[in-house]
Amino acid sequence: MLFLGIDLGSSSIKLSVFDAESGTTIASISVPDFEMDIIAPQFGWAEQNPDQWWAYIKTGIHALGNKHKVDLKKIAAIGIAYQMHGLVLTDANLNPVRPSIIWCDSRAAEIGNGAYDLIGHSASQRQILGSPGNFTASKLKWVKNNEPEVFAKAAHMMLPGDFIAAKLSGVAQTSTSGLSEAALWNFSEGRLAIEILDAMGLPATLIPEIVPSFGNQATVNAAIATELGLSPDTKITYRAGDQPNNALSLNVLKPGEIATTAGTSAVIYSVTEKDAYDPNNRVNTFLHVNDADGKKRNGVLLCINGSGILYQWLRKITSIGNENGLISYDKLNTEAAKAEPGSKGLRFYPFGNGVERIFNNKPAFSGIQNLNFNIHQSPELVRAACEGIVFAMNYGFDIMKEIGAGGNVVRAGKANLFLSPVFREVFANTTQTTVELYNTAGADGAARGAAYGFGFYSSIDETFSSLQCLERIEPNQQLTNRYGDIYNEWKLNLNIENKQNEYNKTSLL
Repeated sequence: MLFLGIDLGSSSIKLSVFDAESGTTIASISVPDFEMDIIAPQFGWAEQNPDQWWAYIKTGIHALGNKHKVDLKKIAAIGIAYQMHGLVLTDANLNPVRPSIIWCDSRAAEIGNGAYDLIGHSASQRQILGSPGNFTASKLKWVKNNEPEVFAKAAHMMLPGDFIAAKLSGVAQTSTSGLSEAALWNFSEGRLAIEILDAMGLPATLIPEIVPSFGNQATVNAAIATELGLSPDTKITYRAGDQPNNALSLNVLKPGEIATTAGTSAVIYSVTEKDAYDPNNRVNTFLHVNDADGKKRNGVLLCINGSGILYQWLRKITSIGNENGLISYDKLNTEAAKAEPGSKGLRFYPFGNGVERIFNNKPAFSGIQNLNFNIHQSPELVRAACEGIVFAMNYGFDIMKEIGAGGNVVRAGKANLFLSPVFREVFANTTQTTVELYNTAGADGAARGAAYGFGFYSSIDETFSSLQCLERIEPNQQLTNRYGDIYNEWKLNLNIENKQNEYNKTSLL
């Protein structure tokens, strides 16, 4: 019995087919062949076209059948993972009424801050474990305030994965965990946070049917099944935001277990049985995928926006003049390994992709410090970028520890920046954790989630019984001390950097 996992990212969309009987992924594909554009009509904005996502997914499913020879009729169910916090507004026929305002768009931050003050900080923290911030509810309010004619056309508010599920099934739905990432879940009472909608003047009628993360959510529409070559009995049995799903992919489901990833953004995600939250909203808490009555499971999430997207930028910059097009990421990793720890004093501040939560959603700009044209070459530049990303992650990890969401072992998929030996070394020794690497990815986890939601497995433990650790990277005391000194210097200059950026922004205005 086969299960399809879809992982809708902001750079690409990955699809995997999982054979539940053998416990193996039999085919994987990424679409499109290039990195998807993020449209920025104004500074701080970030949008993508939901219909384009859907077109790429259809292309990917056809390719699984035609190129990889997967018998699509044997796919029993589909699981969907997706970029978190995005807003998709559709009409009654499930057609988008505007582009999606995606996760790294910062236009609604002040709206969320205003709602936080209006609701009252203690009340908001009690209800949604934080502030509406720059999450989906605030983006919806922005549309109402600034595009009333568009807002009037909207029949459904969905997250990106909800939209893909709706295009597959013809039914508008969202999930409990999805509502929590939208800042619309009342943790204290286990229901839709009507209080947030009321405070923002938003109608509850825009919220579609609410379903759990696992289970028989919907059946693929017969016409769509025929178009894609699927069985008309194919179910949708799992959906989750990409970071809860990444944790699921790594079998991070119990209190104290921690997952990390460094794709377009960098994330550390820790599972807790408590309604833990940061009073300053620098890290955020959401329902984990396996939350259940009498078995509370939340995920505390740290996010740094500028991670893989910084590496992508470096790839483009260092490829200028290359007749063969863009250099490979492997080439970047090789360059980084040529430089010594500390990058000869070069420091990178990776904050060039929207407002950062660890700075309370205030603008924080990317910067390179101590650059010397006679000393620093491409190896130092690339290594300093890796170090800067990890240092930013560690800054947030320290915040997580303050609220009891730390730990000594972190699991990651051997993908994206964790393919880099330098990045892994810097991460293990800066965070002082053991890093466990697994041969899994978001689409694989979504497919396993679909199998569990379908009922093929009797427990989540059984679902992940075939998952194997590939490698462990232990911190080295000598390197820990060295990276600790470099990190402390980086952190010491962080406030100076941010104050200077604020000054520059003000003077430009």
